[in-house]
Amino acid sequence: MKKTLCMLLIAALFTATACKKTNVEPATVNGQVEANWSSSAQYASWQNGGYTVYNNIWGSGAGSQSIWANSYSNWGIWANHPNTGGIKSYPNSTRYVGVALNSLNSCTSSFNVTMPSSGAWEATYDIWDSNNLYETMLWMNYTGNTDGSGNVKPISYNWSAAGNPVPVYTNLSIGGQTWNVFRGNNGSNDVFSFLRTSKTNSGTVDVKAIQNWIKGQGWFGNITLGNVQFGFEITSSYGTNGAGLNFTTNSYSVSYN
Repeated sequence: MKKTLCMLLIAALFTATACKKTNVEPATVNGQVEANWSSSAQYASWQNGGYTVYNNIWGSGAGSQSIWANSYSNWGIWANHPNTGGIKSYPNSTRYVGVALNSLNSCTSSFNVTMPSSGAWEATYDIWDSNNLYETMLWMNYTGNTDGSGNVKPISYNWSAAGNPVPVYTNLSIGGQTWNVFRGNNGSNDVFSFLRTSKTNSGTVDVKAIQNWIKGQGWFGNITLGNVQFGFEITSSYGTNGAGLNFTTNSYSVSYN
């Protein structure tokens, strides 16, 4: 009986140990909590809620970059791109509209981001017509200067003797915000860059108002609004001692009718 009792106690102790719940911290990837989707593939994409999230490492000389997403609205990347010139990537979340400008009643978009304090980058919209002939960039926050000089520069037809792009309009008020406007071509399509004169990590933009203004200049006609993208155009993100940098979209949405 004593032996049996001893064996029973040992068995009970083993069972209790085996069934004890162990608290496990969520897995992380480069400091980010593991999300609903993640990838390090160069052109990885994920569809969610009518949007597509892209990793989009398209530039030459790029380093490492990993993307994660809980939804089309909440996503981010860790990137370690070298301190060299040239755009390395444009990770983004995209919604396709597909409505002609004259038939579009309204189109707005809101965003909220957390940006690093170093590197060379823009938190920017990239807005396209359905034929990808016209590209409208809205630089909301960026490491360069509002006049287009600095470590990131917009595409422009005109350049100063100092090697800086020359805006075609300055302090232009559209959709309740103030912009410096640059016009150029990248060899494939026309590019209209609107640099917000007061940098911000959150806000709402009137996409239709900006597209209507461009149409009013005669730069394009009654285009069909295509992809409305928001993301991070990164030239360098080496970080401290090559640790890379984190870029986070806390929220993002596009509304139209």
